[in-house]
Amino acid sequence: MIISINGTPGSGKSTIAKKIALALGYTHYYMGAIRRDTARKKDMTLAEYNTYGETHPETDLEVDEYLKKLGETTDNFVIESRTSWYLLPQSIKIFITVDPKIGATRVYKELQKSNYRNEDHILNSISEVLKSHTNRMASDKLRYKKYYNIDYTDPKNFDFIIDTTNLTPAEVLKKTLTFIKEFKQNA
Repeated sequence: MIISINGTPGSGKSTIAKKIALALGYTHYYMGAIRRDTARKKDMTLAEYNTYGETHPETDLEVDEYLKKLGETTDNFVIESRTSWYLLPQSIKIFITVDPKIGATRVYKELQKSNYRNEDHILNSISEVLKSHTNRMASDKLRYKKYYNIDYTDPKNFDFIIDTTNLTPAEVLKKTLTFIKEFKQNA
């Protein structure tokens, strides 16, 4: 069973993906880390790399080819990726969302610890994080529409959508695992 996780910034995708993988004894893959690492190697921020990717499809296609190969050769994993629901149609497709301001607040708090996300610069306020998220989602939407003719935020693409705005990570995990169990039983 492959579980693909996508969602909006600050929704808790990574937290939940890791917890699901741990609960099921699955491997966890995070495509965002590959993009961030590639951006660093090119001496770019993630925002710069995403903008560059708007005219250089190889920035997405390289990661997406890895993702497709993973789906062809491996089973029983959780993957975080904007395109995994599309490239791995056999996966259980989960979309995690959050109120944009709440998501920005969550990320801002994490950024106060360190700039672990390789953002365009140190973001000094929640409004700067929110603007960064808005720009990133616009770039992602543009690239995926251009390269695959898909909208990675369209609810019809997913088997399960959960809004984490007013939920704890434990509540999100419980609801998501319950859905996965029911989905597996009905498959």
